[in-house]
Amino acid sequence: MRRTRRSSPRLSPRLRIVPVLGLLAALLLPLGLTFAPRATAAPAAADPVRIMPLGDSITGSPGCWRAVLWNRLQNSGYTDIDFVGTLPPQGCGQAHDGDNEGHGGELVTNVADQNLLPGRLASTRPDIVVMHFGTNDVWSSIAPDRILAAYTKLVTQMRTSNPDMRILVAQLIPMNPASCAACAQRVVDFNARIPGWARAMSTERSPITVVDQWTGFSTATDTYDGVHPNASGDDKIAARWFPALKAVLDAGVPQDPGDPGDPGEPAACTARFRAVSTWQGGYQGEVTVTNTSASAASGWTATVVPAGGARIGQVWNGTLTTAADGTATVTNAGWNGTLAPGASTTFGFVATTPATAGAPAATVTCTAKSSGA
Repeated sequence: MRRTRRSSPRLSPRLRIVPVLGLLAALLLPLGLTFAPRATAAPAAADPVRIMPLGDSITGSPGCWRAVLWNRLQNSGYTDIDFVGTLPPQGCGQAHDGDNEGHGGELVTNVADQNLLPGRLASTRPDIVVMHFGTNDVWSSIAPDRILAAYTKLVTQMRTSNPDMRILVAQLIPMNPASCAACAQRVVDFNARIPGWARAMSTERSPITVVDQWTGFSTATDTYDGVHPNASGDDKIAARWFPALKAVLDAGVPQDPGDPGDPGEPAACTARFRAVSTWQGGYQGEVTVTNTSASAASGWTATVVPAGGARIGQVWNGTLTTAADGTATVTNAGWNGTLAPGASTTFGFVATTPATAGAPAATVTCTAKSSGA
C-alpha cells in the first residue's frame, strides 16, 4: 500500500552516527589506515498519489476550492500527492497544483453517453477520484435514475482504468439560480439517492466514500450567483473534502494496481435491468448478469436498488437478501453461478410500488468470483 510521505522533524539516524565515524577515522590515520563507509543504494522513491478532481465548472472554472484543499493538504504534511487532469490551472490567486478534470457546462450524463472519461483516465492514471458532478444535469431536469446510471458507468470505467480506484463522491452543493425555481428541491431529491447508490456500488477493493457538501452551505452567502461558490464557498467545500481525502491517504493506496485478470482477482461482470411487465402497484423485473472478464466466474452477486420506493419481494433463479432501505442483494443459485467468459444468466423478481411511482427503474451492479480465486 502506498501512503503519502509526511515531513518529520526527527534527526536522521545517518546524521547521528557521523561524529562516531569521524572519531574512528582520527584514531586509524596514525596507523596508516583509512575508513571508507560502505556505499548504500538510496531507496527508490514511491510515485506520488495521483488525485483527479472530476466535475463541471464548480470543479474547474476556476474551482478555487481545489487550491484551498491543495494547500491545506500540503500544510498538513501531505506533500507526496499530485493533482491530475487534462485541464490546466485556471487562476485562483494562490500557488497550487491546478491540474483538474472540471469541464465547464458538462453534464455527467453526456460524459457517460459519449464515453469521454476513459481517454481522460488513460492520460492521467489517477489513484483517487474526487467527484462533484451532476449540477448541470439537475438544472436540466434530468431524472435522478438517469444521473445515477451515468455515475455507475463512470465508476465502472474508473475501475477498468484502475481496479483499486478510491472514489469520493459529493452530495451536491445547494443550487438556487434565479432562472430555476425548482432546482433547489431537485438537488435535495437527488442528494437523497446518492448514499444508497454508493452502498450498492462500493466494493472492498474500490470503496466509494460519500462526502456531504450540501449541509451548511448557503446559496445566499457561499455563491455569487446561486450556483458557483465564492471564496466562502470554496473554503467550505475544501473543508468537507479534506477529512475524507485525508482518511483515504492515511489508509494508503495500492502501490501497483495490477492488471485485470491477475490471479485471484474477481472476475469482471455487468448487470442490466429491464421491466418485463407492469401493473397497478407493482411490476416484474429481470436482471441479466454477464461475465465480461477473460476468466471463468464461479459465482456472482448482483445489487438492485429499485427507484421510486419500490420493494423487491420475490426472486427466482437467485437468492434474495433485502436491506432496510430497500436495496436488494441477489446471489446466484446453485446451478447458474458458473459463467464462462462472455456468458450470461438471468434472474427475475417481482416488486411492489407505491401509487405515486413512475415507470419501473433500478440501478443494478454486480461482482463475480473468479473460478481460480
